[in-house]
Amino acid sequence: MAKKEEIAKLAEKFMSNRPNIRNIGIVAHIDHGKSTLADSLIAASGLMSEELAGQQRVMDFEDQEQERGITINAANMSLLHNYKGDDYLINLIDTPGHVDFGGEVIRAMRAVDGVILVVDAVEGVMPQTETVVRQALREFVRPVLFINKVDRLINELQLNEQQMQERFVKVITQVNGLIAKGMPESLKEDWIVKVQDGSVTFGSAYNKWAINVPRMAVNKITFKHVYEFLKADNQKELSKISKLSDAIFEMVITHLPNPMKAQKYRMQVIWKGDRESPAGKSMGECDENGPLAMMVTDVSVDEHAGDIATGRVYSGKVTRGMKVKLIGGHKDAVLQKVGLFMGPDFTEVMEIKAGNIAALVGLKEVYAGETISSEEINSFENFMTEVEPVMTVSIEAKNTKDLPKLIEVIRQITKEDPNLRATINQDTGEHLLSGMGELHLEINQYRIEKHHSVPITVSPPIVVYRETINRESPSLESKSPNKHNKLLMRCQKIPPEILDKLLKSHFNGKVKPKDREKAAMFQEMGFDNETSKKVWAVHNGNVLVDGTRGIEALHEIRELVIQGFFDAMDQGPLAKEKCFGVIIELEDATLHEDAIHRGPAQMLPTVTKGCYACMLSADPVLYEPKQLLTITVPENYLGAVSKELGSRRTQITDMRQEGDSSIIIGKAPVKELIGFSSNIRGATQGRVLWTAEYAGFEMLPRELQAQTIKEIRKRKGMDENVKPASHYLD
Repeated sequence: MAKKEEIAKLAEKFMSNRPNIRNIGIVAHIDHGKSTLADSLIAASGLMSEELAGQQRVMDFEDQEQERGITINAANMSLLHNYKGDDYLINLIDTPGHVDFGGEVIRAMRAVDGVILVVDAVEGVMPQTETVVRQALREFVRPVLFINKVDRLINELQLNEQQMQERFVKVITQVNGLIAKGMPESLKEDWIVKVQDGSVTFGSAYNKWAINVPRMAVNKITFKHVYEFLKADNQKELSKISKLSDAIFEMVITHLPNPMKAQKYRMQVIWKGDRESPAGKSMGECDENGPLAMMVTDVSVDEHAGDIATGRVYSGKVTRGMKVKLIGGHKDAVLQKVGLFMGPDFTEVMEIKAGNIAALVGLKEVYAGETISSEEINSFENFMTEVEPVMTVSIEAKNTKDLPKLIEVIRQITKEDPNLRATINQDTGEHLLSGMGELHLEINQYRIEKHHSVPITVSPPIVVYRETINRESPSLESKSPNKHNKLLMRCQKIPPEILDKLLKSHFNGKVKPKDREKAAMFQEMGFDNETSKKVWAVHNGNVLVDGTRGIEALHEIRELVIQGFFDAMDQGPLAKEKCFGVIIELEDATLHEDAIHRGPAQMLPTVTKGCYACMLSADPVLYEPKQLLTITVPENYLGAVSKELGSRRTQITDMRQEGDSSIIIGKAPVKELIGFSSNIRGATQGRVLWTAEYAGFEMLPRELQAQTIKEIRKRKGMDENVKPASHYLD
């Protein structure tokens, strides 16, 4: 601990030397060696013994991470490295590779400017590799490449020198294909990784050696020498000649940008305020003397300190005792402590300047995504993700006396993990916890019971569906309960290419009348000019449009119409699942002249019933969540795996041979994957490696629609049969 405090104090000293700061993440597919690599970099900074590096996995400090051998939480550590006589401060974030914890990666990308992409030399580019590259590029975060586990090519695949090089070329080409596809034109040339300039490094994180072209020149070794060391199984000697940490740190320092350089182009993507304002200029220049601008990327709850908010400082500085504004929460707060996270430990410092990652104590009710500033500024953009929770469990406290504690624990874990959603079922009073998959929910159930000592009962997992329509509805008239108000409405399906842009924009909420900026945004997505000007609200990929003309008092019911639309889109007519991809257009309205007769009790049901009637007349259907499976299995178990996949409605899209193993890639419905983990392990005697990546929603086959709708309605305590459109028009 003393060593960490010493380094934290030195880090504070180096924070003003912004050209020598690097904020970096380590990203990869699961089991490609991120945490092992992080260990070696930490050991090189003197924070752990070199011998234990690769075995201790110091950044995986939660008990479940150690037990399961996977990273669950993104973890920060500030490291110091001397390169060519200059001291560098490297703020490192180790991220998870399992898809269920992809939200951690997305949030970490906002805090860093560059990433080390780790790829297993044998497995090559896998689906999760593609996902993390895409996430980095969306945030304008620059990648460099480390091809890991090179020794496997000789020990397992028995490749010769020529074949090894061919394998490397294949991996580099695939990675550059991903970079070229995801990069904005202006930066494409610079960011392609190349062997010649040292932005690609080869090695073995576990055996602590690495080489790249610049290191080979310094250490006077060639690729042939490396091959001979591996063939003779003498990696210990190789690690003395060409040390892993030297090669990686050199690649990071020479190829990944410092915060001053990165913020010039990153601010255009992550902050949409006025570039010429004092705050805008200060962020663009990473000026420590400007107004404070910081975005919270992670919140952890400490039993003694309370909420600890971690995030990137883009402008100004944070100091202990400073008064700050929480822009999203519309409140002020005073910082009780300012510090750095050194793995699991919070280490206090006096101040943290622009271009660094800070941890703050004293902010109550703060959430990941919050903007913290010393003055009123625009909020930072939302995290760029389309991933949604697709599986839900119902949890209840075993003992009634634990209920208040359970409520507090759920509040805490959802604050720490924004990809976990909690709601209360109003009819039964049970808590519904929604997550990214079975493992994500399992981990959090364990945390509730073991870390917080609340015994719970958990229901079997429930899959989340979506409701939408396949065609346009006729114009239908909905009457208020008192029959004094009538609304004429219709609905239509949003074309897939427009819907995709709408979801990627992350815009949700009301649109002010005559908001030109929003109208231009909708037009850019592909909505026609007239529709773009008349949008009243967007909610979870559904759009409310005012197509009426010259109706008196319409502005008085505007808020009620929007609220009714939100309610209908949150609980669709088929099975009270969320809707998406629907345009609801209000075409005409007949309103009572007396405002008392068109209050919430009259207008809300009128709007909701009108939305339902229109959707039920437009071929409504359920969409189910799908996941992309990647399965690595020994050849002799291929038949058992294929049979298991066949029984779960899996579409196999690719199958290839890698050494003695087969890699199968396919798409499967989330519902069919419940219990998949234990079954597939049983079928292969535990010899299988698999991951599942969120692959969006697709239409449930027609033959399964009626039965699934009945099952969901029954589970929710509703009448099993869907009411016809006419039911809502009486």
